[in-house]
Amino acid sequence: MTEQVRPLAGIKVVEFTHMVMGPTVGLILGDLGADVIKIEPMEGDNTRRLKGSGGGYFAMYNRNKSSLCIDLKSPEGLDTAREIIARSDIMIENFRPGAMDKLGLGYAALSEANAGLIYCSLKGFLSGPYEHRTALDEVTQMMGGLAYMTGPPGKPLRAGSSVIDITGGMFGVIGILAALEERHRTGKGKQITSSLFETTAFMVGQHIAQQGVMGEEPPPMSVRRSAWSVYDIFDSKDGEQVFVGVVSDSLWRRFCEEFALQDFAADRSLDTNNARVQQRDIILPRVRALFASLDKEELMVRLDRAGVPFAPINKPIDLVSDPHLLAGGGLLDVTLNNGQTIKLPGLPVEFNGEKATLRKNLPAPGQGAREHLLGLGLGAQLIDDLVAKGLAIAE
Repeated sequence: MTEQVRPLAGIKVVEFTHMVMGPTVGLILGDLGADVIKIEPMEGDNTRRLKGSGGGYFAMYNRNKSSLCIDLKSPEGLDTAREIIARSDIMIENFRPGAMDKLGLGYAALSEANAGLIYCSLKGFLSGPYEHRTALDEVTQMMGGLAYMTGPPGKPLRAGSSVIDITGGMFGVIGILAALEERHRTGKGKQITSSLFETTAFMVGQHIAQQGVMGEEPPPMSVRRSAWSVYDIFDSKDGEQVFVGVVSDSLWRRFCEEFALQDFAADRSLDTNNARVQQRDIILPRVRALFASLDKEELMVRLDRAGVPFAPINKPIDLVSDPHLLAGGGLLDVTLNNGQTIKLPGLPVEFNGEKATLRKNLPAPGQGAREHLLGLGLGAQLIDDLVAKGLAIAE
């Protein structure tokens, strides 16, 4: 994306976040061109040091940001934070309920000095009996029914990504952008809250609705009753796997034509989807045997030619060499804090055919702070004094 078409260019964002949900909001706003500064403790965000399944959190969700490490326990550090917020358009925070209020950084206090401030809180729960609780992505996947729908019966399983953190952050961005538009008319900001639990509820709403429509409780997706006759993972001749979904009557006709299934095409009892579902025990063995006689690549070429939805069964790392993502600019070369470079997915949206680009690599602790603070109008002397006193890292 060119500098001229960054939709949020000039918007100033200050971010008090860690882990995934809050940083996702800053990532999206930063990718869209906003100037984002991440406020970290003097030792740096703990997310930087996570291992195991959290090892990729910081690397994925903190590009296109500057960093300021500051001691918020000191009066000078706290005053500086307030001054930064007073000169910013948007503030993001995802700490436990009440934590920012105790610091004097709650919305009520900050909006007095900055009436146009859009203040986005990312929490476990919206208003109600649970609002005091601290939650995690996995906690709300469990209590919201998503883990039940993902795992096999009796074995609830969290989804294989931080889907609720990420989508909860996306809802936060939706709220911010709506408040930004309203501010154009009123000049006033607003407090936005997005949550994990309510996001999970929204995600499983289709299954609640399904029970209302069908009159019976939906089973977990791992043992679901498919709405289509061919909607499964199949083995190819070379031992690879491919998912195939024939999800309409017209696709069924093209599928039969491509794979020379003349008897299926001529059978009028298979003309409609619901009728085919009733005869899955006849259709699937034939399809499985057919696919098992073809190599994966030949199978995918023919499915593509027929216009049938299909997918190889990939691992996440396979995407860094995906020809579509590579050709379309969907991968960004991000330099990690260890100096290595890795291709990471960019924002999945285009503006007039252009995608967001990498403007800033992952910041080291304090990197980019001086330029950002000077751009807000804070004096160089203030920054130098904080650094000299050991109350900030600002480079």
